[in-house]
Parts: sequence; C-alpha cells; structure tokens
Amino acid sequence: MEADFIIVGAGSAGSVVACRLAEAGASVLVVEAGGSDAGPFIQMPGALSYPMRMGRYDWGFATEPEPGLGNRVLACPRGRVVGGSSSINGMVYVRGHARDFDHWAETGATGWSHADVLPYFQRLENWHGDAASSPTGIEGAHPCPEDAAWRGRGGPLHVTRGRRENPLFDAFIKAGRQAGYPVTRDYNGHQQEGFGAMEATIWRGRRWSAASAYLKPALRSGNCQLIRGQVLRVLFDQGRATGIEMSRRPGAQPRILRARREVVLAASPINTPKLLMLSGIGPGAQLAAHGITVLADRPGVGANLQDHLELYLQYAARKPITLYRYWNLLGKAYVGARWLLTRSGPGASNQFEACAFIRSRAGIEYPDIQYHFLPIAVRYDGRAVAEGHGFQAHVGPMRSKSRGHVRLASPDPLAPPRIRFNYMSHPDDRAEFRACIRLTREIMSRPAFAPWLRAELQPGPALQSDDQLDAFIRDHAESAYHPCGTARMGRPDDREAVVDPEGRVIGVEHLRVVDSSVFPRITNGNLNAPTIMTAEKMADHILGRAPLAPIDRAPWINPNWQARQR
Repeated sequence: MEADFIIVGAGSAGSVVACRLAEAGASVLVVEAGGSDAGPFIQMPGALSYPMRMGRYDWGFATEPEPGLGNRVLACPRGRVVGGSSSINGMVYVRGHARDFDHWAETGATGWSHADVLPYFQRLENWHGDAASSPTGIEGAHPCPEDAAWRGRGGPLHVTRGRRENPLFDAFIKAGRQAGYPVTRDYNGHQQEGFGAMEATIWRGRRWSAASAYLKPALRSGNCQLIRGQVLRVLFDQGRATGIEMSRRPGAQPRILRARREVVLAASPINTPKLLMLSGIGPGAQLAAHGITVLADRPGVGANLQDHLELYLQYAARKPITLYRYWNLLGKAYVGARWLLTRSGPGASNQFEACAFIRSRAGIEYPDIQYHFLPIAVRYDGRAVAEGHGFQAHVGPMRSKSRGHVRLASPDPLAPPRIRFNYMSHPDDRAEFRACIRLTREIMSRPAFAPWLRAELQPGPALQSDDQLDAFIRDHAESAYHPCGTARMGRPDDREAVVDPEGRVIGVEHLRVVDSSVFPRITNGNLNAPTIMTAEKMADHILGRAPLAPIDRAPWINPNWQARQR
C-alpha cells in the first residue's frame, strides 16, 4: 500500500495530523497497533480507572526499579487503542502556563513561544466553559473580560466543566481562598494561578477523545485509512524515509507501506524513541551494541524523559456525601445503568471538577504545584480504596529537574523498551514534595472543610518531620502518567536535540516526530491539551503553510511573587 503520508499511531497527536492532512486533500495511512475505542469502559467518563488496567487497551509498560522510590516498579500506561492515551486518560484539560512555552522558545524551539501557540490552542477548542450547563460562578473569582479572548470556539475538541454538585468541590475552592490564595475563573485563560473549576474533554456525558474529535472525521473524508498492526521500523533509502515495516500480529509476515511524501511518528514518548532507535536513529554506541546499523547518531533519542509525580493525600469524611456510596455492586450497577440510558449521573463525570495551581514558595514566578480534587479516597487506577467515606487531593510539583530515559532492551521490535524516569534523583525534588504535603495540610485545616473533614488518613498526623515525610514520599508517590521529552525540539546544531522546530528528525529526511516526545520541558499540568496543540501546529509545518499569526497576550503573574508565596 502507498499514500502521501504514513502516520504511526492513532492517538492524541496522530489523529490530529491525520485530520488536517486529509482536509488538505492528501492521502493518509494511519497505522495503529490497538483496536476499537467502542464500549462503556472507554466512553463512560466515570469508568476512567478501568481501561488503563486492561491489556486490551494498554501497552502494559512498566518502569525499571526506581532507586529514588525505594526500587519500586511503577506502571507506565500508554493507550494501545484508537485514540491512544486520549482514550484511557483522565480527560483533564490543561493547556499549561504561558511561561512554559516561552521557555521552549528560549531553549531552542524557535516559533513555540506562548504567542506562537495560543492561536493553535484556540483553533483546537470548542470551549463551553461559560455555558449554563457548566457554571463558572465561583465565590471570590472576579470576572475577567480577557478570559473569553484567550479561548477558542468551534474547534474539534469539546472542553467542558463539571457541575460541581458535590459540596466538597466548592469547599476545596473556598478553603484555598481562606488560606490566602487567589481564585481563578479560568486557569486556561488569563490567570492559571489559583483555585477554581477544572475542565475536561467530556461532551454530552461521554469521553471526547482525539479519535472522536479528529480521526473519525478524517476517516469519513475518504482521504484517510486506518491500518491495524504494529510498526517494526521506519524504512530508508539513502537517508530518506520511504515507508514503514509493520506486522499485523506476532509471527505474521511483515508488510511494507510506502510514503510518497513523509513518515510521521506519533507513537508516544515511549514508542516513538523506540522506533527511532530500531530504525538506526539514536545514541550510536547503544545502537551498535544491539547490532543496529547507525543511520544518524543522535544521543538525545530516548533521553530527557520527564513526568509528573504526585501524592494522594486522603481524608476521612464526617458525612456520607462522597462517591463511596457507589463503591459496591449495586451502586456501580446504578451508575452504569443511568449512564447507559441517559448519559447522566456520576458516570458522566471524571469527578475531577475542582483544582488549583499554586506556587511552592516566594521567588517562584508562576505556579509549580498542581492539585486535582476528588470526592472519594481511591487511587487513580481504582485500587486501594479507603474503607468508608473519604476524599483526597492529588498534589505534586510541576517542574521536577529529574530526567530519565527510554532505551532498547533488545533489537526485537516486539520487546518492550527499558524505561527509567529516575524519579526523585534531583535533590530539590524531596523538598518540593514536603512543601506539597505541608501546604495541603494548611489548606485542609481551613473553616470551609470543618463540616466535612473528620481526620487525615494519609500520610496521617503522626508523620511530621522531614525524614518521616521523605519516607512517605518514597513509598507512596505515584506517576501522574505524563511522560514526555524523549525526542525534544531544538536547534539543528544542538547535539541533544532530536527534531528541529518543525518536527523534522535531524540527520535524515522526510521523517517527523509529532507527539509529546518533542516537548523540551514538561508543561504545567496534564499533557493531552499541549500534545493536541503541538499536532495542530506541526500539521501546518508538514503542509508547508505559514503558521497562524502570533497572539501576544500577557498572563497574570502575582505582583508579589518575588516576596510572597501567595
């Protein structure tokens, strides 16, 4: 088979690129190893903990033992399904802070400042944040006419807000205000810093993945075709990417697909560097050790791996108002049946409906801590639920200085790669996590929680000293599942860069990377939104179009940031 473009991966980035190329009249083949995204475990927002634990939808990756976390092995879920990780994630929508993208540009990703990327965020969004069914009215949040000018309407990706019917959501926001933090009407708009309502890629009660927003319209266009199978390597002719070799199933005869114009890797920050290395692009000595002919010696391939770690700080509730009421067979049956019949009720929400972005100390210019608030005490993967009614705050630093890597375990394309994040390897990490715990305890002690909070369950009030908190962090910190950075953008003369600012792989021709692998540094918050934005912008580069005109809007920065923590 042959097409103008071959895209490897039908996930958050691949779906976007496929749609935009097909719209422009190009022929596109999208190769995806996973199967259909149909079914309630993916489509029901309240069932979000299930698909990432199901081999049907997840690659099943795990880290090597992490020295900074007591040699624990952590899961690293990646979507092996149409829609990729946007079909198994928590559906939280966070653009990131404006300063994140300014940093990208300053470190070599020319053309990726906030002014450059804002029009692409606007292009992708269909924002319903001020709709009557998604209230924005939050006590203490002042109207900001600039917010609407920051947002997009009419784009493919629906962005909504939960109804915050559980009183614990507003108690969390009110407690933040009582603790002296600002309240924000729209953390994706003019002011990220503060407490406020969380946004999600949920529409009319179901998950609105990149497949729903982009891939399925592309497939209906007639210019795009979805091919099922696992890509084994990229094929080259004298340094020019000409296609890919793929297998429909283990042991099957490999099949070759040809690209007349370009091959685009959008296979995730785990599988993209793996494919680059299998194809001869990566650290030369490592490739040679596996018997792989080196086509381009790029030491940055697989390096610069980043993630967000978080803790679940859990509290027992005074009153039976939490989601624990549904944590039984009958309750789950009720939630599922109501969702199937009406697309409403607890199953229609991811239950992350309140959040916060704060600074850990004075001298930090913009937020470096994120909160997700959840009205049940349970792990993200659905395990280890607390006995009885409880709630929790997910909290973690946003800009860890620790860096890890993805490396080949063997030259076998079907073997999983070696993954090590090197969590907590930088000395600042533990201090930042201790600040997260102590700041959260202060917030939870505010009067807004007095009617609802009975006791701290985790870490527990007995743990107070630095050593005690460090031990808790070592034993309980979990990934927020935000890997990125393993094929970072930079200047072509930067030996650690893998792609140039237009996504072209340095050292070869007609090969691009378009996914969160290219992020120079992790952004503030969940990564789905910036990944989709990156694909929107890269699609214009692939098509040779002039980028959208920059929109230069300054974000709100706390005027006292140098002297005060809040």
